[in-house]
Parts: sequence; C-alpha cells; structure tokens
Amino acid sequence: MSTKIGNKNIRDVTKNDLSGIQKAALLLIALDVDTASSVFKHIDPADIEAISAEITKVRNIPSHVVDQVMHDYYEMVTANEYVLEGGLEYAQQVLEKSFGMAKALEIIEKVKNITTLHGFDVLKKADSTQLINFLNKEHPQTIALILSHLSPDQTAEALKELPDDLRGDVVYRIATLGKISPQTLKRIEQVVDELAGYSINQTMGKLGGPKSVATILNRTNVSLSKEVIDTIEDKDEEVALEIKRLMFIFDDIVHLQDRDIQALLKEVDRKDLALSLKIAEDKVKNKVYSNMSERAADLLKEELQFMGPTRLKEVESAQARIVDTIKMLEEKEVINISFRGGAEEVYV
Repeated sequence: MSTKIGNKNIRDVTKNDLSGIQKAALLLIALDVDTASSVFKHIDPADIEAISAEITKVRNIPSHVVDQVMHDYYEMVTANEYVLEGGLEYAQQVLEKSFGMAKALEIIEKVKNITTLHGFDVLKKADSTQLINFLNKEHPQTIALILSHLSPDQTAEALKELPDDLRGDVVYRIATLGKISPQTLKRIEQVVDELAGYSINQTMGKLGGPKSVATILNRTNVSLSKEVIDTIEDKDEEVALEIKRLMFIFDDIVHLQDRDIQALLKEVDRKDLALSLKIAEDKVKNKVYSNMSERAADLLKEELQFMGPTRLKEVESAQARIVDTIKMLEEKEVINISFRGGAEEVYV
C-alpha cells in the first residue's frame, strides 16, 4: 500500500480496491497493539507473514477507507454471532430487519464464504493414518466427500491407508460425486465436528468428479493407480475411461509429438531424466533418445548403463517431477497432450 493501489491514487481508493490481506493489515493497524498481538496468535503463520508484509507497506491510507474496513468487520462478526446462535436462516432474518434484504444477502454471502468448510482446515493438517483411522467407521460416501475436499497429495496418501476392499469404492464415489443432499452435508458436519471441533456451514455444491480422481491418482504409484482404475472399470467402464483420459503417466511420453519431447527436454533436470528412465520401457527410452543429439543420447545411455542400484521411490519421484513439468508446459500451451480424448488434433 504505497502511493497507489493498482491504477488509483491512495486518496481515490475505496475498500473494494483492497485485497483480503490488505484489509486484514488495515484492521490490525487500527487495533491497539495488545489486541492485534492477541489476534496474531490465532492466525496461520503463512498468513501472518503475508499480513505483516502488507502492514509494512501502509502509507497515508484515508481514514474513510479504514472506517469502511472496520465497519465490514463489525458486520461480519455480528452476522457470525447470529449464525452461531440460530443458523444461517435466523441470521438472514435478523440482518434483513436491520439492513434490508439486499444488504443482508450480501453479508450472509460473505459469512458463508468464510465459514464454508472451515473445519477442513484442521483436516488438511491431519496425518493420513490418523485421518483414515477416524474415517474407517464412516460410510464410503461420507469418506469420499471428505477426501474430495482435501488436497490431491493428502487424498493420495489417505487412499494408501484405506483397506483394499474399501479403496476402489471410495474412489468411484469421488469420481461420481455431484449435488450433495443437505442430509449428507449434515453428517459431514458432525464428522468434522468430532474430529476437529469446528462446525461447517455449506451450501449445496458440486464436488469430486473424474478430473479430481485423475489428479489424485497421478500422485499415487503406478500399481495402486492401476488397481483403483481396474476396480472402477468393473463398476462403470465409462467413468474409468474418462478418468484414464484425464490422467497422464510417465509412460505416456511415447504419445507426445517429437517437437513436444524436445521442448520438454529443455526444461527437465538431467539427473531426473536419467533416474526416470531407469525402469522405463525401451519404447520410452527410444522416444527420448530420438529427440536428442547423437552425443547427448550416447552420454545418457552411458549414464544409465553405469547407474548403480537405485531406490524405486527415487525413480518414481523423478518420473513424477517430469510429469509435473509436462503438465506445466501444457498449461502454458508450449506442448499439447492430444491423445487423452476429445477432438483429435491434426498436425499438418
């Protein structure tokens, strides 16, 4: 917050020009030091760092902007108290009487955005073994819904902990999640309350889906992802096919265009490349060699030939990093993964 916010001069700034972090910084500055210090104790360290950085940038913010931020905060605290007292409907009724329908809806929407799935913040920090030990007693649909809210990495770790007979069922349910009934959400709220001590207020939403499963399985080892796909295929071939189309595994490199392989080789670490090819099929190795200079290919072959015993985990990690690079290049539209389904790409 120097002399400008975006393209505006400080004197022309309103609360709508500020980010959430900037508003938090202004709020803490407006509080006395002891109160601000107490607030910091309840904030995530990463957020403290971001807010502190913004506090150091504050210069000459007009008092009316600070007043707007403080007023918004007061409205949010008041609305949240009503929610805790009697739920969202009760809060909305009280706020409508105080502020009118339009303003009440605006405040309620903000409260919902902040409180939605708040309890999952604690679940995201839980150890996968601890999480699954707790969830094992739940219905597969409940497990699927909870796991679909976690990061793909954490979900992948949790799937490894699930019993074999339950894993495929849970993943299939994640792949086919859609609109969630209020009754199911009520059960999820109870589960998270029991584990985390928080309550969740959530509106109906769309969760999971084949893309979510594909992202999760891309973070598991090959044998586990194949096992899960096979289980889903037995239940629903169409869903399994959609997941496979959305996945990209290391061996799929053979399907890339030569020019895309060449773009990839410019980005990957040479050590990762050698490690990744340690257990690769010959067709994958040959695809890589054919897109290198003869000298570079010979050096890589020699490195592989004299590479000693290597832990499988290191090889799979190297392959995962290369897959991540491929996805990054695709997102930047540097390369094109055209074989995963959809309209076929034509090269001329």
